[in-house]
Amino acid sequence: MKLGVFVGFNTHTPPEQIAATGRVAEERGLHSLWCPEHVLHFRAYSSRYPYAADGRIPGGAVGLMDPFSALTFLAARTERLRLGTGVCLVPQRNPVYTAKAVADLDHLSGGRVDFGVGIGWLREEFEALGVPWERRAARTRDYLALMQRLWCDDHPQHAGDFHALPDCVFGPRPVQKPHPPIFFGGNSPPALRRVAELGQGWYGHDLLPDALAPLLADLDARLAENGRPPEAVDRTVSPFFHPVDRAMLRRYRDLGVDQLLLPLMAADVDGLERRGDEIAGLAAAV
Repeated sequence: MKLGVFVGFNTHTPPEQIAATGRVAEERGLHSLWCPEHVLHFRAYSSRYPYAADGRIPGGAVGLMDPFSALTFLAARTERLRLGTGVCLVPQRNPVYTAKAVADLDHLSGGRVDFGVGIGWLREEFEALGVPWERRAARTRDYLALMQRLWCDDHPQHAGDFHALPDCVFGPRPVQKPHPPIFFGGNSPPALRRVAELGQGWYGHDLLPDALAPLLADLDARLAENGRPPEAVDRTVSPFFHPVDRAMLRRYRDLGVDQLLLPLMAADVDGLERRGDEIAGLAAAV
């Protein structure tokens, strides 16, 4: 089992600390670094955050850095660390520009992108962007199909329910072939169905081992229904901010998790160094 990290770079993160985060992760041999996406947050919202009992996102309203900007910055300062979107809110974005952002990042990083995607939970964000909330899952599928044509086809074109694209020229293409792996985020049955049908990876969020076990069994069953072996999908899971010790790491490993993502966050660079050492120490257990 590999260990990676997630980081929400925001208004309070200076550029030198972002650079240090990538350095700390890579120097300690960690596998990947993932960044979330929300172009807007709101002080008041009625949408329910699905990973908290009170329905409120932890940390409150804060301005997050765009994941592609942060990961491109880190790509120039690292050599081996994989770079993941955790997750990109696909139906909110123009799919051609998203395909371009993914391909350019993969090109600049030498093929180190993991494309984590989700359908979104914050209706107010969709409304502020002028994007329909309804049918966002179907929109996501259509947009991803278009992106794969841009990444893979010599003469990409697409006629979908949500976006049409004439024969066009697109480049540079991603380094990874046929394209960077797509990780579907989410713990719900529809999310697992999308993983089993379309994904190369699953990003399970805020999951402790007891809650994870039935989801992994469900995912295996859905993969079998689609004629795909269990190893077709990388199982990347984050306990989010739950404390994790070596015994718990071994439980995740024994359940079949391929990668565990832990928070790498601190008030300053010295704190990052200490936290990086903690995670590296845990890695010795697996």
